[in-house]
Amino acid sequence: MTIFLGTIFCNDQLFFSCIYLIFIGLTSAFFFWGALFIWLVTLLFDRRLVILHLYTSFWAYFYVWCMPAWSVTIKGKEKLNWNKQYIIVSNHQSQLDILVAFGLFFPFKWVSKLEVFKLPFIGWNMYLNRYISLKRGDKESIRKMMSDCERQIQKGCSIYMFPEGTRSKDGVLRPFKPGAFILAKQNNLPILPVVINGTMQALPKHSLVLQKNHRISIIILDEIPVETIQSMEPEEMALNVRALIDTHLFNASENL
Repeated sequence: MTIFLGTIFCNDQLFFSCIYLIFIGLTSAFFFWGALFIWLVTLLFDRRLVILHLYTSFWAYFYVWCMPAWSVTIKGKEKLNWNKQYIIVSNHQSQLDILVAFGLFFPFKWVSKLEVFKLPFIGWNMYLNRYISLKRGDKESIRKMMSDCERQIQKGCSIYMFPEGTRSKDGVLRPFKPGAFILAKQNNLPILPVVINGTMQALPKHSLVLQKNHRISIIILDEIPVETIQSMEPEEMALNVRALIDTHLFNASENL
């Protein structure tokens, strides 16, 4: 009986996940045309594409609002200063991280793997937003990514990066790559650490099957001032920020 009920539950999860993904695909076609219209209307006066990014934030977070199984809380939004630029860094647990991080409704440029840019509608919108692509493990792509980040920083944009480089398999933080911290030091920008909890349990790595009810949280920590960043090498700063984020990560049982 237990095995039978478990099979039914798994089939229900798979069916619901398929319906949810189809819903995302169909509605993304609708949202994309809105994004294209906003891009055309605002291109000449919105140099940083802030309006388009906020529309994209609504588009992405719409799928969080539509998911009854997820309870998402965001702590520390008052620490986001719209008059400042940041290098924003966070841990990376799941494909859901990007969706929930859009809930900050704060302007920045994503650094994301190249494969996401190839998705119909969603990837096209990332190009419209001038988000920054990266082919993992490709040195030339890494150099171009850093150059693109520099270009967007000069325009007054913040940058959002996952310094682990890829999603964690078990929630344990991977080593932080130094790129984000090099950008912060070279451009005299503060670092804003962000902690994401619960997404790995809601949608594990290498899976498209949504799991049962989970609490998801985003915690915005205090910014690390430029003076502190300038006093350390990027590799040392990466170790310190990793340790800081690690102290705010929950274990799996706390997200049930």
